[in-house]
Amino acid sequence: MALARGFADPVHDAQGAFRAMLDALARPGLVQALPAALAPPAPLTSELAAIALALADADAPVWLDGPLAEAPEVEEFLRFHTGARLVADPAEAAFALVADPEACPDFSAFAQGSPAYPDRSTTLVLAVRHLAAGEGLAFEGPGIRGRVRLGVAPLPAGFAARWSANHALFPRGIDLLLAAPGRVAGLPRTARLLEA
Repeated sequence: MALARGFADPVHDAQGAFRAMLDALARPGLVQALPAALAPPAPLTSELAAIALALADADAPVWLDGPLAEAPEVEEFLRFHTGARLVADPAEAAFALVADPEACPDFSAFAQGSPAYPDRSTTLVLAVRHLAAGEGLAFEGPGIRGRVRLGVAPLPAGFAARWSANHALFPRGIDLLLAAPGRVAGLPRTARLLEA
């Protein structure tokens, strides 16, 4: 089977995806367009692939959830296009790709960083089916004017308790990227969940 191709224009496509993710984390809960004209091997979505290709490299290890790890074509695609080391322990990952959010491990399983090095934490990337502004969960915090609502599904079981515990670890804790078809939203650890 032939290896699926990566970005058609690696420099500009990676810059576009990176900019979308940067905007998503700088403006928590606001949905950003994520151009992702990729056809990666299933169950890796086009959006997960675009995020991985823009962020992962030889110095940024990647952890894959069960459905992704069970597909050898996904591992081959990511190794070839990113040069990233794939790790079995989520606590070693700079980035974690999750195709099945409902079965996501507890956030405490991932690297949390330290008070001196909070950047040494995992950015968790969830593939979701629904992502819409103005509905659902309510958040406040830096980068949010007043409060923002974000509708997202599916989410990990017990998400409200998980996210509140993650927020309480600040400056430690994970950051979250939510990737839906053609869209991405970010929830940095500074975003406080008001209503579930």
